[in-house]
Order: sequence, then structure tokens, then C-alpha cells
Amino acid sequence: MAGLDNINDDEHPPRPNDRSDEDLRRFREQLKNGEKDINNTEALEEIIQFYFEHGQFGEALHFVDRLLSFEPFNSDAWQRKGMILNNLYRYQEALSCYDKALQLNPTDPEVFVNRGITLDNLDQVGEALQSFNSALELEPLYEDALFHKGVTLEKQEKFEEAVAIFRLMLDMNPEHPDAWYELGYCYDFLEKLEESAKCYDEHLNRDPYNYNAWYNRGIVLNRLGQFTKSIESYDMALAIREDFPSAWYNKGNAYANLGRLYEAIDCFKMTLKHEPGDIPAWHNLGNAYEELGLYKDAIGAFSNALKYDENHYESYFGRGSCYDAMDQPKKALIDYKKAIAVNPEYSELWHAKADAEYNLGRTEECLESYRMVLKLDSSNAEAWFDYGDTLFETGEITDSTEALIECVKLTPNFAPAHFTLAKIHILLHEHKAAVESLSLAFSLEPQLMKQFKKDYPDLKSHRDFAPLLKK
Repeated sequence: MAGLDNINDDEHPPRPNDRSDEDLRRFREQLKNGEKDINNTEALEEIIQFYFEHGQFGEALHFVDRLLSFEPFNSDAWQRKGMILNNLYRYQEALSCYDKALQLNPTDPEVFVNRGITLDNLDQVGEALQSFNSALELEPLYEDALFHKGVTLEKQEKFEEAVAIFRLMLDMNPEHPDAWYELGYCYDFLEKLEESAKCYDEHLNRDPYNYNAWYNRGIVLNRLGQFTKSIESYDMALAIREDFPSAWYNKGNAYANLGRLYEAIDCFKMTLKHEPGDIPAWHNLGNAYEELGLYKDAIGAFSNALKYDENHYESYFGRGSCYDAMDQPKKALIDYKKAIAVNPEYSELWHAKADAEYNLGRTEECLESYRMVLKLDSSNAEAWFDYGDTLFETGEITDSTEALIECVKLTPNFAPAHFTLAKIHILLHEHKAAVESLSLAFSLEPQLMKQFKKDYPDLKSHRDFAPLLKK
């Protein structure tokens, strides 16, 4: 099964049996005189099987119809026709064939399994489960029925139930590679990451060339914080299938988690080589450039993300942050406003907008933006400080004091808040309270004493402040 970060292979290419090119030549010889001349049912069955295994479903359908013209009561032929139609995405026709097969042989569990697979393809999950259960009523330990029931339960996010089924299968057959794979997938969603990684290891011991398993294992290891091991797992997936953009992308994320940003950039570029419109890859490429201080490159990457999705607010935010870092608050503010128009509930955007407005001298707008931050996230101590400090600058002493007190309640060791509170106490001639706030501020950030002496040179010799400033 596939998930948001867990990519499963939906393409199940046929696995040809031991039939060779010699078989194909023999079948072609049989067809030389025209398809209608083939009346031998055994030959037809062999031709159908050959075409089915080689994914040539149109040809297989023609010959299964030929077979049914001779044997209209052959339940196996009706089932095979259903399987062919399923692979041609003609699901309703496939169901009709399975129904005919069951009318002829109502005790064949295999028909119920294949019928369930088609129902699952139609997203009729409840009916699919009923069909698998019907197969299990006929044969309680039928492996295919158990497996597909487990996979369908995964679609319903009933992972605990699916785990019980895959465990039962492995009790019967510990060498079943697909059961190990699906069990790893279930444990991932159940947040049992160590168990998930072990299951993928068991699967890969039996099927070492499954690039999806290497990829999913990398995802799990990344979530465990084992970034180097996750990169090794992605490398194995990419050794098997180089054009695997999701593996390149997540390998880039793992490098970014390790702080190896240039290697992350290379990986994101490989993602974009295979999928030029991959928005998360453009965005994370921008993040990596931004973290390296390469703001122009970052702006280019964020802009490319926005070309593909003009509502990608994260890239507006990232690009605005780069403009801020380049002392271009007007451009930053434009991007923050665009991001907020898409996602007005994101408090960090309002905070960035407020800072840009402050830098542009738009005090009233800035204060309104800080109020929005605090409305959305009242536990943001830094926002309480920025709000209170700005209020102090505008002379709104009472509101400023209340905001700064909220800040120190949330973060008692936030030195700048104590420092601004000291300034308020000095303004109000509350020297004892000012000295207490300054003592806290200086103990937390000693460099603030130098700033205080610069801002208040007349207080160096004041009897209330001199003892503190001489320390």
C-alpha cells in the first residue's frame, strides 16, 4: 500500500514464467492461417496464459472469448476473462464475468479473491472485504484472500486489524516477502518505527531489488532520526531505479537534516531533473539556499515553486524572508500579504508581516499584526515582547507593561523583556523595581549593561543604579 511519504509500486508488471521466445514462435505458427482456425481448447488456454503473463491483455481477451465460444460453462475461463478485463480497467465488465464464474462454481475461493480485487479497484472497499471474507469462509487460511483483505484494511486505515492478518500469514509462511512489506507499512502508520524498519529488512532479505521497500525503509529511518542510514537506503533504491524523484527528494531532506546543504541541493536538483514541476522540491531547494545565505538563488527557487502553484503560501513566506534578509522590507511585506491571503490562520506569517511593517515605520499596522499573532497563538512569548516593546516606543505604557508581563510569565528568562520593563519603571520613577528588572536582565544577558550605560549615561552615578552598574 502507498502513503503520503510511503510510495508503493502500483504497477505490477507480469512475471513471465518459463515460456520462451520459442513458445511465442510456436503460437505465431498456430496463428498463421488466421485466428479463427484455432479450435483446440488446450492451445487456446496456453495462448491466453502467455499473453496474460506478458501484459498483452487485448490479445488475451480475444482468445478468451474464442475459448468461451467453445466452452461457455467453463468457470475458469470466465474468471480469467474477469482478470483480463480488470487489467484493462474495465471493472464493471470484470465483475459480470466473476458473477458468471460463481454461478458455475460457487465454491471457488479464487474467484471471490479476484472479485474482491476488482471491487477494491472501484473503491468499493466494504464489498471487497465481503468478497475476501467469502473466500475465507470457504478456505479459512487461503493465503491470497488473507493478503488482499489485509491490503484493503490498510486502505480503511484499520492498521491493527491488518497487522493481525499479516502476522497470521507469517506464522504460516515466514518467507512471504509481501507480508513482511505490508507489515512494515502498517507499523509505520502505527508509529512503531523500529518494528517497521525490521519488517522492511526482512522483506529485503527476500526481495533485495524492491526499490520501493528500500525507499520506505529510508522514510522510516529518517523519522527515527537515523539520517545517514536513511540516505544509504535511498541510495539503494536509486541504484535500482535512478529515475525515482521521490527518493532523490527525501534523500535531499535527509542531507538537509544533517546540515549538509550543498548535497541536499544536488538531490533537489536531481528531483527536478525528473519532475520539473515538483513544488516541494523547488521550495526545499529555496530553503537550503536561504539557510546558506544565498538569498538570490533562494528567491529564484521560491519563485519557481510559485510558477507551478500561485497559492503556495510557504514559498511566499520563504521568498519574503529572503527579501527581509536583503533589507528589502517592502518586497517582503508584499509576499507576506500574499501568503496571509492564502492562509490567514498561520501566526508566524502575521509575525513576519508585523516585523516588516515595523521596519517600514508602519507602527499602527505593525501593532495590529502583532495582535493577530497573539489572537492565533497566545503562548508566543516573543510576540508578546515585540508587541510590548513597540507599545513602549509609542508611549502606551500601561498596555506595554501588560504585554511584557505576559512575556515573562511565559518565558521568565527572556532578558529583553526584563530590560524594557526596567525602562518603563525608570520612566515611572520606580527605581527599586527598575533595579530588580535590570539585575535580572544583566544576569541573563550581561551585554545589556553596556547598552543600558549608553542609553542612560546620567544614571551611572545615580545612588539607586550606581551599585548595580559597578558590578
